Amino acid sequence: MTKHTARAEDEAARSAEAAAPGPEQTPLGDPAPAAAPEPDQAAIAADLRDKLLRTLAEMENLRRRTAREVGDAELRGITAFARDMIGVADNMRRALDAVTPEVRESAQGAMKALIEGVELTERELLKALEKNKVRQFNPLREKFDPNLHQAIFEVPDASVPAGSVVQVVQPGYMLGQRVLRPAVVGVSKGGPKTAPASGASNDNAKAPAQES
Repeated sequence: MTKHTARAEDEAARSAEAAAPGPEQTPLGDPAPAAAPEPDQAAIAADLRDKLLRTLAEMENLRRRTAREVGDAELRGITAFARDMIGVADNMRRALDAVTPEVRESAQGAMKALIEGVELTERELLKALEKNKVRQFNPLREKFDPNLHQAIFEVPDASVPAGSVVQVVQPGYMLGQRVLRPAVVGVSKGGPKTAPASGASNDNAKAPAQES
């Protein structure tokens, strides 16, 4: 081997050693990707729990709102139907009131059967209304209450306390605990004074607010 050849081989070896990466060197090219951080399991669980609670709350609010809307619709329907039936009951009562005692005593055959039939129908209608929480009330001789009664005239009568109901022109009706129709009445004046009902003045009688 000649000296020239040996020198060339030494230079090639030194070049190869210089090009080789050391233990702390990184090969040329794209850097190695950084490791992804570990997800926070507690934060994820808390976020999911919060979303679940919000969803449940929204569902409960929707359920309550739907139930309230359905209840209001049913109440409006029942109120309208009950008022129609009250009109029927009023007409039956007017028909019976038109029958004088003389006619009732002398009625025979078909006339007697007709009167008894109307009376029976009126009783059954009132029973059906009461079964569905529609109750008739007649406040005769009771103290006037503007929340329940509508006074349309006064009757001088010193024998009863002032502000007493002495005549019922039209009975009232309640739907549950609500006034479906106030009783139309006449009240007394001139007798001993009584405490005003529900904090209202007897001289300032007014109709109660009716169910819409």
